Amino acid sequence: MTDAVASSDEKKLGLVARIGLFYRQVVSELRKVVWPTRKQLTTYTSVVLVFVTFIIAVVSLLDLVLTKIVFWVFG
Repeated sequence: MTDAVASSDEKKLGLVARIGLFYRQVVSELRKVVWPTRKQLTTYTSVVLVFVTFIIAVVSLLDLVLTKIVFWVFG
């Protein structure tokens, strides 16, 4: 079926049929997902937490330095 024909068929469907089609397509796409293992998930979570902690430290350090500079310049 071409896209033009498929879209015209979808327009003719009622609200309930379109919702059903949507959920069927969502379930179909979720079956294609490669879900991470528990070990991968733990590793990814650890990497994200370490990275976020590092960025917080860098931003906090910059904030402290800039605050000191501003108070030094403006008294």
